[in-house]
Amino acid sequence: MKNLYTTKVTAQGGREGKVLSEDGILELSLALPKELGGKGGATNPEQLFAAGYAACFENAIRHVARSQKISLIETMVTGEVTIGAKEDGSFGLAAKLIVSIPELEKEVLKKLVETAHLVCPYSNAIRGNINVEIVIL
Repeated sequence: MKNLYTTKVTAQGGREGKVLSEDGILELSLALPKELGGKGGATNPEQLFAAGYAACFENAIRHVARSQKISLIETMVTGEVTIGAKEDGSFGLAAKLIVSIPELEKEVLKKLVETAHLVCPYSNAIRGNINVEIVIL
């Protein structure tokens, strides 16, 4: 793999701690969600993953559209990430991407999304490791 960009973010204090990027732009407090027995009130790793995946996938759609000379006006991807307990006592993740590009015909949009799923680095990183559902609105 040809390296295009590397970033570094440090986590301290686990799910009740904080994260800080090396350039200081990303600085967030973390909190265990109320649904997992915490206080809530701050972001958590699942939200950060959902945000990163949604942004990356939306950009992959734009990249594929440009390469196919498809003009996009209104593109939106919503990421959902679920954490759950597995039968062996470990924890796992599942992801859902909800894609909306109203100006495209469904068949064109479906092919665009399928190709983006092959291009997106997040999709490539997790393929075969976690379940990813893609919903096209």
